[in-house]
Amino acid sequence: MAKLNQIIAVEKGVKSKSYQDITAAHQRVQKVALLAGISRTYQPKDEEGEQLPPESTRVQVQAEDVLREMSASLTRLFDVTATKDWANCAARADVVVEGRTVIAEAPVSYLLFLEKQLTDLHTFVKKLPVLDAAESWSLDPSTDWWKTDPVRTIRTKKVPRNHVKAEATDKHPAQVEVYYEDVPIGYWTTVKFSGALPARRVNELLERVEKLQQAVKFAREEANSAEVTDQRVADAVFGYLFG
Repeated sequence: MAKLNQIIAVEKGVKSKSYQDITAAHQRVQKVALLAGISRTYQPKDEEGEQLPPESTRVQVQAEDVLREMSASLTRLFDVTATKDWANCAARADVVVEGRTVIAEAPVSYLLFLEKQLTDLHTFVKKLPVLDAAESWSLDPSTDWWKTDPVRTIRTKKVPRNHVKAEATDKHPAQVEVYYEDVPIGYWTTVKFSGALPARRVNELLERVEKLQQAVKFAREEANSAEVTDQRVADAVFGYLFG
């Protein structure tokens, strides 16, 4: 008895060949000249008239033959697909992570859906914002934000000062140069807040997603190893359509 993964493996090839056959059949019946035939003979008006040989063209394509050939080609596709879909209804497996059953008896179709979603989720988690490693962070219970320790910095103000380069004399005024001096006038106390995540948390989430991804793939392989019952539905379908 075949297994579901074997049916899935051959389905693509069967589908490709069937589509090629359908295309070829469509092209054959569209060539009107191949479906047409003729036979004609010539008889002169009197015995002394010119004698001409008979002419004939054979029918090269018969539509009923094309229908039979197409039915034969599609029969394999219809039956293989039916076998797969019938088996998918019954093929199930548990998704187990580290001995814990996360999802019980998941059908193959849902496992395939879950695989895609987890791939997208992995990309999302990998790009989550991470707290700046250059700072020291702690969780503030009052806001549920991360915050740094207070940092006190001086606020200064530039105050002009005069520097006498040369004293005044009775002949020349004093030479004075103006410069600015930073004078402390107050203090800033700064606390930074962030809604980002610690790198440890992001790595932990990534590890969980990856473990679940592996468990889903394993479950899918297990479900696809289920034995299948060959379905024979095509004869009934084409018996009705072309019978």
